[in-house]
Amino acid sequence: MSSSEDGVLRPPQEGAPTCSSLSRAVGLVTGDMRLCREWVKRQPAVVQLLDWTCRGVAQVMFVNNPLSGLLVTAGLFLQDPWWALSGLLATFVSTASAFLLGQNREAISVGLHGYNGTLIGILMAVFSAKGSWYWWLLLPNMFLSMLCPVVSSALSSVACKWDLPILTLPFNMLVCLHVAATGANHHYFPQADMQPKDHLHPANDSMESLDVSRLFLSLPVGVGQVYGCSSPWTGSLILLALLLSSPTICAQAMWGSAVGMLSGLALAAPREDIYSGLWGYNCALSCVAIGGVFYVITWKTHLLALTCALFCAYLTAAISKLMSMLALPACTWPFCLSTLIFLLVSSETAAICRLPLSVVSYPEENRRCRTRLEASEKAPLSQLSGSQDEVQFGPDSSCREALCH
Repeated sequence: MSSSEDGVLRPPQEGAPTCSSLSRAVGLVTGDMRLCREWVKRQPAVVQLLDWTCRGVAQVMFVNNPLSGLLVTAGLFLQDPWWALSGLLATFVSTASAFLLGQNREAISVGLHGYNGTLIGILMAVFSAKGSWYWWLLLPNMFLSMLCPVVSSALSSVACKWDLPILTLPFNMLVCLHVAATGANHHYFPQADMQPKDHLHPANDSMESLDVSRLFLSLPVGVGQVYGCSSPWTGSLILLALLLSSPTICAQAMWGSAVGMLSGLALAAPREDIYSGLWGYNCALSCVAIGGVFYVITWKTHLLALTCALFCAYLTAAISKLMSMLALPACTWPFCLSTLIFLLVSSETAAICRLPLSVVSYPEENRRCRTRLEASEKAPLSQLSGSQDEVQFGPDSSCREALCH
C-alpha cells in the first residue's frame, strides 16, 4: 500500500505499467511501423531491400507495414507458390530499378515503387496459359517490372498538377501491353482465353440456385482477388494483414467487397464470377481509397466510399465487356477510373476532407492528424505564441499543410 498527500492509503498501480507496455508493444507492429522503418535505415542494403519489398507487397492495399506484407506473401504461397515467387521477384526488381533510377528515397522506402510490380508479377503468372513454373515467363516479368518506375514517374509528373495518386495505372498499362503483344496463340508466352462471354445471363441463374455459403465466402475472396487469388484462406490472411495495420482499411475492404457482390447479383452477373470474387476486388480497392486513405474518415466520407464502390461496380460491368472484345483483361481499370473521379470531387462540407498526398497515411493517423490540426486552429493565440513547437502533428510536420479547401 502507498500513502498519498492526504494520508489516504491506496493500492499500488501495478496494472498501469503492464497495460502501457502492452500498448507500446502493439504500437510497434501496427500502423505503418515507423520505428521499424527508422531502424531499417541504419541497416545494410539487403535488410533495407527486404523491408521495402514487404512494404511494396502490402501497398497494393494502401498498407505501409512490412509484417502485413509478410502475411500477404504467406497467403500468396498458400494460393500458388509460383504466383508468390513471380510477384516477389517483380516487386524486388521494380523497387531496385526505382533506386537505381534515383527516384525519391522516401517513396521507395514505404513501398510506393513496388506495389505495381507485385501486381504485374502475379497477374502475368495468372494470365499465362503455360501454367505454373514456366521459367521463361520471368524474362518479360522482370522487363515490365523494370519499366514500372519509368511509367510511374511519367504519370506522377502529370498527376501531381492535380495532387492525384497514380494508383495502379502503371500495372494496368503494362499488363495490357504484354497481353495485347502476345495473345492466346503466342508461341512462347500464350495467354488465357479472354474472349467475350456469349451468355451473360445463364438461364439456371435463379434465386433458387443461389449458394448462400459460397456467396458469404465471396467477401474474403473478393479481397483476395486484388492479388488475383480465389482462395478464401488467402483472402482471410490478407484481411488479417489489413487488420494488423489498420482496422479501418480492413472494414472498408469488406464493405467494398460486399457492395461488389450485391451489385453483381443486381446486374444478374454470372454466379461463378460473383462467387470467385471478380465483382468484389475493384470495389474493395475503391472503398478503401475513398473511405479513409485519401479522405479523412467520417460518416459522410464512408457514404461517399460506398457510393464510389457502387459506381465502380457499374464500371466493372462495362469495362469488362469492352476489354473482353479486345481479348484484354479488365485488371483494375474500374478502380482507377472511379477513384480518380471521386478524388476530383469538390465540396464545401467540412466532413468531406481530402488530404494532400504529402500527408496521406493510414486512416487512423489521418484522422488524428485532422483532429490535431483543428485543435491547433481553435486554440487561443496566447496558448500558441512561443510554443508552437510543442504542438505535435502527425508522422510528418507537413500535417500543418493539411488544410481542406
